[in-house]
Amino acid sequence: MLNVGVDIGSTATKGALWNGRSFICCITPTGWAPRESAARAVAQIKRRGRIPHDHDVRVTATGYGRNVFSADRRVTEITCHAAGAHYLVPTARTVLDIGGQDSKVISLYPDGRVADFMMNDKCAAGTGRFLQNMAAHLGCTLADFCGIPEGTPLQPISSMCTVFAESEVIGLLARGVPKESICLGLLDSVAQRAVNLLSRISESGDICFTGGCAQNETLRALIEKKTGRRVTSPKLAQYAGAIGAAIIGGGMQRGD
Repeated sequence: MLNVGVDIGSTATKGALWNGRSFICCITPTGWAPRESAARAVAQIKRRGRIPHDHDVRVTATGYGRNVFSADRRVTEITCHAAGAHYLVPTARTVLDIGGQDSKVISLYPDGRVADFMMNDKCAAGTGRFLQNMAAHLGCTLADFCGIPEGTPLQPISSMCTVFAESEVIGLLARGVPKESICLGLLDSVAQRAVNLLSRISESGDICFTGGCAQNETLRALIEKKTGRRVTSPKLAQYAGAIGAAIIGGGMQRGD
């Protein structure tokens, strides 16, 4: 029996399939119908893995939408992100996940099990949604946050509240502050918020940076500089939750 992990997030739904050698992954927008997005992810994974349409797979669901999807097993996102991050970066003792609408820090035992965790899911500040909103006000895209030229002066952003930050950004643009400097300041604010969360759970060891925001090398470097710790964003960082679900579903690691 093949094992598929599905991470139904607020912004995107990720799928992962272990083919015996490596993980095959896919991503699709969650939109307003998490059940349908999860079904699309499973179908995409089966196509990419060249699995016959009528071939059964064992599906383990995680993420905020896991309870609305008919899966063989449901596991909390904390447990799955821990398992996925441990697979991707075995030396990591801490997971920092910054997703679309929440962020979380998980400390790990050496075998990848959860030792402790903390979530910020009450406010969009410091998440992908925060950066997406700021990009709209700046008239740019999230990709522009990834292409900030080296040596760009950093414009500090004093507020992490989305509403107040919007007003601050509009004021800075009116003063003629370059967009690149504002983007760097916004990333620095997100990094500082992540560091504050990290300090409450973990003080040492390697960090595995996961979630959609982990694709931003500038953000990774800012967090690494502020913590003085090695921060790794593996190639499949955005799929950590789905990978962990597939690992647990296949009995490679125990889940809750």
